[in-house]
Amino acid sequence: MNPLKRLGRRRASVLGLLATAALITPGTATGAPDTAQAGTPGTQASTLGAQAAQSGRYFGTAVATGRLGDGTYTRILDREFNSVTAENEMKWDATERSRGQFTFGAADQIVNRAAARGQRVRGHTLVWHSQLPDWVKAIRDANTLRSVMNNHITTVANRYKGRIHSWDVVNEAFADGGSGQLRGSVFRDVLGNGFIEQAFRTARSADPAAKLCYNDYNIEDWNAAKTQGVYRMVRDFKARGVPIDCVGLQAHFGAGGPPASFQTTLSSFAALGVDVQITELDIAQAPPNAYANTMRACMNVARCTGITVWGIRDSDSWRSGENPLLFDRNGNKKPAYASTLTAMGGTPAARKADSGTPAAQKTGTRSARSAAALPSRFSWNSSGPLISPKSDATHNIAGIKDPTVVRHNGKYHVFASTASSSGYNLVYLNFSDWSQAGSATHHYLDRSAIGKGYRAAPQVFYYAPQRLWYLVYQTGNASYSTNPDISNPNGWSAPRNFYSSMPDIIKQNIGNGHWVDMWVICDSANCYLFSSDDNGHLYRSRTTVGQFPNGFTNTVIAAQDSKFALFEASNVYKVQGSNQYLLLVEAIGSDGRRYFRSWTTSNLAGSWTQLAASESNPFAKSNNVAFPSGAWTRDISHGEMIRAGYDQTLTIPACRLQYLYQGMNPSAGGDYNLLPWRLGLLTQTNSTC
Repeated sequence: MNPLKRLGRRRASVLGLLATAALITPGTATGAPDTAQAGTPGTQASTLGAQAAQSGRYFGTAVATGRLGDGTYTRILDREFNSVTAENEMKWDATERSRGQFTFGAADQIVNRAAARGQRVRGHTLVWHSQLPDWVKAIRDANTLRSVMNNHITTVANRYKGRIHSWDVVNEAFADGGSGQLRGSVFRDVLGNGFIEQAFRTARSADPAAKLCYNDYNIEDWNAAKTQGVYRMVRDFKARGVPIDCVGLQAHFGAGGPPASFQTTLSSFAALGVDVQITELDIAQAPPNAYANTMRACMNVARCTGITVWGIRDSDSWRSGENPLLFDRNGNKKPAYASTLTAMGGTPAARKADSGTPAAQKTGTRSARSAAALPSRFSWNSSGPLISPKSDATHNIAGIKDPTVVRHNGKYHVFASTASSSGYNLVYLNFSDWSQAGSATHHYLDRSAIGKGYRAAPQVFYYAPQRLWYLVYQTGNASYSTNPDISNPNGWSAPRNFYSSMPDIIKQNIGNGHWVDMWVICDSANCYLFSSDDNGHLYRSRTTVGQFPNGFTNTVIAAQDSKFALFEASNVYKVQGSNQYLLLVEAIGSDGRRYFRSWTTSNLAGSWTQLAASESNPFAKSNNVAFPSGAWTRDISHGEMIRAGYDQTLTIPACRLQYLYQGMNPSAGGDYNLLPWRLGLLTQTNSTC
């Protein structure tokens, strides 16, 4: 957004040049990595993760660091799966072999690699009687063991705080057979049955955002005593407020597949108010029907949120002699792959897409790029105004605008610009539900180290490699502040600049425009900073993930168009479960009203292809937005997608999109800085997944 005076609502006579709006993208796109593809919402995808994502689920796999150098293994991993679980690297014997001496190198490798590719991570496991160092097994004093257990949970969970989707907090604590009771272990024998509750409470304190799961095997049959024992525990925990969010059913099946009561088991646990996840799936000899039956049971239970197979190829399996997985030893898709994908609603691609040969690799790439992760047309419903200015003794606010938002620790965290006759400021608010947005407290960030003076158009994200929150904003330069705790409005550092001065290429092309709306997104290797100039140019700079936030160079014109067709407020996102990125740019229509155009690419350093990019087919404009509560605005202006996560990859779901935006009373006019902008929420209505 313009730091000083902004043009008001343009009229049609000024905008005839929009008729020639064709996006010009200097440079040529380079090859994109093979990643899991998401299908167009409501259509059939051709990979496991992409198809699962269409119903809001994940499809993951167990990963071992020792196999990450295998090209066939990693091609399948990156293309097919949108979730990973460390097979052994997060277990106690891998992370704390000696008391108080923690080793995270191998686990870090898995977590960082997944984050760079937009894959969620399941943490496995914090407390388990197996793969436990001898020094833990030897403890016989309850206070000592309790302290050791709590310290291990806290240290490991804190290490990955904000980066783990679900933790297997306690694993395999129940005995086999007909007792329905806990198995003997150092934890039960020394601490008693209460050790599970203690572990869950400690894990919640250590990472409040992660889903906390109890995970076990042989609990798939609803009639089994072990299943009933776990059920009684979960029911008790929910009744007493013990923090448990999900139950993991490992699903290590014989050739017959799941028991007849499997869906009953899933739905019964779900009825207690927890999610259920299939966490370690493998089936002896991989019969197609057995895999399909497992998928259908999950798909039929709304709170069955994801499936993880325990390995990729048969040769990677702990049951390798039984050939229990979806890919054979050469990485070829087995018949069970097709039945699994079909049971989720997808369409299998060629079965031999991963032999590692150049021809096979080309076939896989063509298939990946032919699958669009987003529809070519959009329709939306809009809320009424959800967030309005809240003036106080020192802030007389006319408009609240330019929002950025993440969901973290069960709350939406919104940062926005406030506009007044005295200039621009930043404000922060948080709330648990959109119904609470209007009553949330407004924290003005000029009271923090961010300070007074022009600050506007924020963007917030968590930079996982540094474990820091970044707030990017404009000050006349591209600036940022950091904070270890997003919920602490006083924790932000003083502004620092990404650049020593405006890059020369921007100076040469900005004309009478303004350098505005800085936006950062990272892939596995690089971070990119996009910005606009109110003169038809989108700029891009680059630095490495390791150098960030320093080192932004190589500033280029990433895209250009006529002035009002490519105006400002660019957003760039990674589409979950795909190799697709989405670009949104605010334009000014022939009616003078703000709206958004959209483009896609498979490479952040490459060129962009139009998606919904015209006034007749916009990404979001008043002509494709319905207002069930009344048309309070005709402008769909500067905003933010509701993301699937909150880290530097800026990953959004492929469907059921939501967009927090600024709008205003259509009859308002006058000084741009005093326009009565309010914040509303768009929800996609043409998504069928």
